[in-house]
Amino acid sequence: MATILFMPESAYGPTNNCIGIGDILRRRGHRVVFAAEASWKGKLVAMGFEEDLVDLAPPAEEEQDAGQFWKDFIRDTAPEYRKSTLAQLETVTKPIWDALIDGAKYCEPQLKAIIERVNPDVIVEDNVITFPALLTAGKPFVRIVSCNPLEMKGEDVAPAFSGLPADDRGEWDAFRAEYDRTHREIWTAFNEWVVEQGAPPLPELEFIHEGDRNLYVFPEIADYTDARPLGPTWFRLDSSVRETDQSFEVPESLAGGDGALIYFSLGSLGSADVELMQRVIDVLATTPHRYIVSKGTLHEEIKLADNMWGAEVLPQTKVLPLVDLVITHGGNNTTTEALHFGKPMILLPLFWDQYDNAQRIDELGLGVRLSTYTFTDDELRSALDRLLGDTALRARLAEAGEEIRRRDGVRRAADLIEEIATGGTAV
Repeated sequence: MATILFMPESAYGPTNNCIGIGDILRRRGHRVVFAAEASWKGKLVAMGFEEDLVDLAPPAEEEQDAGQFWKDFIRDTAPEYRKSTLAQLETVTKPIWDALIDGAKYCEPQLKAIIERVNPDVIVEDNVITFPALLTAGKPFVRIVSCNPLEMKGEDVAPAFSGLPADDRGEWDAFRAEYDRTHREIWTAFNEWVVEQGAPPLPELEFIHEGDRNLYVFPEIADYTDARPLGPTWFRLDSSVRETDQSFEVPESLAGGDGALIYFSLGSLGSADVELMQRVIDVLATTPHRYIVSKGTLHEEIKLADNMWGAEVLPQTKVLPLVDLVITHGGNNTTTEALHFGKPMILLPLFWDQYDNAQRIDELGLGVRLSTYTFTDDELRSALDRLLGDTALRARLAEAGEEIRRRDGVRRAADLIEEIATGGTAV
């Protein structure tokens, strides 16, 4: 039996990804410990894992919901999402990095103590920022990339966070220059601190190191395979869909009705923008289709129409196989899970990786990217009609989904982690 320590980002996407992989390892008899952020207290134990949690900031006086820090952050910065991706570099992207850096520094002593207590055989991180304690522990280190395929940089792919097209380089250099201008100072200071903790220097303008083994969660059908191939220490998972979600049946009010069945979710963070959620819902109410809506933490403020049913939290991986189309913010988890189940998408990106995923799905013809705050009613209705009526696209996605599911990325990830934990070699 090996001891495996997971440290996921506090957001639902990376944490759920690690839960899915960790559950397989746990069922194989391994000891699985989560050094998750403290707001997850009790939720991971209930799934059979050990918890040895960290605070990323001084503890709140009252108990918080899981991932509450980032929900609050997103709510406070929501007005900035109406700006271009270039403008967001200073007003959204950099503040996110600032918050992540503060968290990494704050929890460094806690992480060292956790590693000493747990004595893991392998450490697994699913995050976008480095934690020096994970690298200086003398243990094999596995990095999972489940946020944005453009975290893997390359001269022949668009810059991360830009949402710029792959076939038009006209704005790439300007975006990279602005990223350098807005981020050089904080990267330099963070890199100096990382080195002071005994970790290697960071790659140029990167905030995280590569691992001894690196797992990449993005389907080949939508990846930049030719323009930016993966290196020799990288292993493609295509998808990593957890099996821990509870079962789900289409509610009686929607079952057997007319029109397509559609899933609408802006994710655990995007759903906090109640005005945007309600705008989309009000347009969807004028269509002949049926909708399952993930309403999020502010669910009581969201009013659904008669052709809808929703709840605060839904078992997404059990809902997706049942629907015909997905309306999403374009977060990496939802994007890869929609492809895993072969579903076309309408994408309404807000920040961070969402623009890149939305642009990629749109430019490959696998869905439609809309302007999140300025789309017209007719544009949304037209996108629904076009995607639902494109039988060739739906057949292509169904076939692609079958292949992605056959590759079984979540077990592939468990195999790769198990091999390095027990001294095996990857295949």
